[in-house]
Amino acid sequence: MAKKSRPRKKKKPPLHRRVIERIADFIRRVWRYTLLGLVGLAALLVLWVALYRFVDPPGGIYMWQESRRLGEIQQSWVDMEQIAPVMARSVVAAEDANFCRHWGFDMSAIRQALAEGSGRGASTLSQQVVKNVFLWQGRSWIRKALEAVITPMVEILWPKRRIIEVYLNIAEFGEGVFGVEAASHRHFDRDPIDLSARQAALLAAVLPAPQVRNAGRPTDWIQRRAAAIVDGAATIDRDDRAACFQP
Repeated sequence: MAKKSRPRKKKKPPLHRRVIERIADFIRRVWRYTLLGLVGLAALLVLWVALYRFVDPPGGIYMWQESRRLGEIQQSWVDMEQIAPVMARSVVAAEDANFCRHWGFDMSAIRQALAEGSGRGASTLSQQVVKNVFLWQGRSWIRKALEAVITPMVEILWPKRRIIEVYLNIAEFGEGVFGVEAASHRHFDRDPIDLSARQAALLAAVLPAPQVRNAGRPTDWIQRRAAAIVDGAATIDRDDRAACFQP
């Protein structure tokens, strides 16, 4: 009777190969979970941005920081229909004259700022909304990278009129004064729908440095700046550069 041969045991690969395979498997799993996490974060970010198209944002990190520092701030939300149209035109004329012609980044302004060696003037209203609503103040590369990602989302998911509406409600117009509702009452004792062209221009003139400029007590420079903004607001109205946010 023939003797049955025992099945040969499968030879284990060398130890160093097993170690390499385990490391490779671990890296694949980490990479897979990282990709899934990034996709999940991107989806949440898109939903967050989309939500604020319909829901008024409560503010942002900077507004919260100022509230903590000062004890309280002045800010009340007001719909676009309750803001004088000249206020929106004045802000665009002062801060982002090509607002209706770009997709979130004004490349001509960026090139000019780089040529002059200054970052001032390169930030669009869309970028400022992203910074004030979703991010924080500062010039870190992380914040700039996030701003570069979120700004196109805002431009795609929000109409231009919504971007202006949010900006006018969260922009700082003075120390502890946020939004055009609080600013118009603080400086001119009137509702934002009743602002004149000059008053709107004075408010827009303080936006680059609201903690050191005062629309209610304007210096000669601010008055000259406001006069230029009045002309600029009328110009963008005539040449249709305000068409994207006006009814």
